[in-house]
Amino acid sequence: MVMYNTRSQSMLAFALVVLASMSLVICSGSRKPHVVFIVADDLGWNDIGYNNPSIFTPTLDKLAREGVILNQSYVLPMCTPDRASLMSGYYAYRVGLQHKVLDHAEPAGLPLNFTLIPQRMKEHGYTTYMLGKWHLGFCKWEYTPTYRGFDHFYGFYNAAEDYFNHTTSKYLDLRNGKEVDWSKNGTYSTYMYAEKATEYIATHNKSTPMYMYLPFQSVHGVIEAPQKYLDMYTFIHDTNRRIKSAMVTAMDDAVKVVIAALERYELWDNTLLVFTTDNGGPANPNNAGNNWPLRGSKLTLWEGGTRGVGFVHGKMLEKKGYVNNEMMHVTDWYPTLLHIAGGKADSDMDGLNVWDTLNKGYPSPRKEFIYNIDEIEPTGAAIRVGDYKLIVGKAGHPDGWIPAPTIDGVWEEILPMNEYEGLLDGRLSKDNDTYLFNIKADPTERNNLAEQMPEKVAELSARLEELKQKLVPAIRPAPDPKGSDPRKFGGAWSPGWC
Repeated sequence: MVMYNTRSQSMLAFALVVLASMSLVICSGSRKPHVVFIVADDLGWNDIGYNNPSIFTPTLDKLAREGVILNQSYVLPMCTPDRASLMSGYYAYRVGLQHKVLDHAEPAGLPLNFTLIPQRMKEHGYTTYMLGKWHLGFCKWEYTPTYRGFDHFYGFYNAAEDYFNHTTSKYLDLRNGKEVDWSKNGTYSTYMYAEKATEYIATHNKSTPMYMYLPFQSVHGVIEAPQKYLDMYTFIHDTNRRIKSAMVTAMDDAVKVVIAALERYELWDNTLLVFTTDNGGPANPNNAGNNWPLRGSKLTLWEGGTRGVGFVHGKMLEKKGYVNNEMMHVTDWYPTLLHIAGGKADSDMDGLNVWDTLNKGYPSPRKEFIYNIDEIEPTGAAIRVGDYKLIVGKAGHPDGWIPAPTIDGVWEEILPMNEYEGLLDGRLSKDNDTYLFNIKADPTERNNLAEQMPEKVAELSARLEELKQKLVPAIRPAPDPKGSDPRKFGGAWSPGWC
């Protein structure tokens, strides 16, 4: 038996305390998961494989089925409002970005008095990366990603651009940090972002947690895809639907590349991956998104514009491999991610911490949410409380239930032809009407209960009016095409004109 004198015992005890402290620090750091937050642009409910077997998304399908499919995850009906809510944790109507999207000539952006989620993640030790579409204003540098919490940014400022030459209205919109990148002409953007994500992952300091925000350009119009993906969909005879489907599969391959990099550099086992769309798919024939069997599309308050495909995946999840039917809203990501980073969101934020819902399958703390409140023409607002949804004003067009084109390039004969004619020209709904739906019993919004349940209409109307008191007038300054002219900035869309 080895005996220690008092001094030796004291030294040993001190050493053990030091080692325990070091271990605690290391474990504490390792407990914070890396977060990869992927946003698909304009991806409809019927545009992903696990909802539609004719779409090839093997990577996303596998991740979703191994993780938690979010069956009631709600988003805003268009790009800028949704991204404003995601980044700020507040409803778009409280930020002033509830009306339509920011145009490239508008001298505006997500107001600077809001602290964005990447800024808070940085406070808690995360290195922050962004790749892809910003669309929250760029007329001055202070509005742009590297001034709003991202250590690294590779992407574009505007709403849309060519997938191969990266131009909007003939002028380049592609940045590496603050610098214009002229080198990618001819590179399909989906490949480009997967390659850059791999580079970021390879050089990431493993001693710090990583927050990677990856809002793909895909699958927003203009619709373009490499030939090898088009060749996978020769059975779809509608040209635009074939291209759209090919774009989705190209994005699926890009996600596969990102995951392979996370595995290669030993980050994957401690990564929480979030996948969501920013809004429903656009139903117009030129963009060929599809939300069947949900009603409506992008730009509308119907479920097709606001109920988004999404899932979470991570080995740290305690319950996984199932479909979660609990209610959540895009604003909830902010406090939820901040929670797993070790922080707490502001008490007046609209978003709620739904980590226990995602991680353990517990009931969601969210019992209501605002779809949107838009006070500018065309005015419209919607609220959900429990199972009931109220729409007042203009829900938006196109309306109705629009199946995807069949393999023969014609519409499926699921609805009577007179209903097709109505949905295509917007006659199914009346402007400034009132709609009440039980979304649990009627998720496709076919049975308007407003006349049958006037008390429920009054109840939800009162709650909507109460929440409307927090509305910030929409930020819609007059466009400044002369100030924003890219020719003044060497041929690229640039900050510095407002």
